[in-house]
Amino acid sequence: MGPGETIALVAIVGGLIAVTILVGTIFKRIMSYKEKQLGLTADNTAEKAAQYAAHVERLEARVRVLERIATDKGADLAQQIEDLRTTPAPNLTRTEEELN
Repeated sequence: MGPGETIALVAIVGGLIAVTILVGTIFKRIMSYKEKQLGLTADNTAEKAAQYAAHVERLEARVRVLERIATDKGADLAQQIEDLRTTPAPNLTRTEEELN
């Protein structure tokens, strides 16, 4: 093996090492990006789950009141219905932001 072949071999090995380092760096950056993206998605999902849970809790409270009224045979049933009509209902509509 002559000096020209040795220099070519060293250049090829050096090039392969440089390409391997470059690919490793790109892979590391892609994984970092994916990790950040996953964290943001998890935060967003947790926030929506909390909003849905609060909405379900409000609906369950209203259903409990309606069940109590429906099963109550007392004389004050008409008064309770009138009380429900006069009390403002909790805000059950979701805003555009909550839906997205």
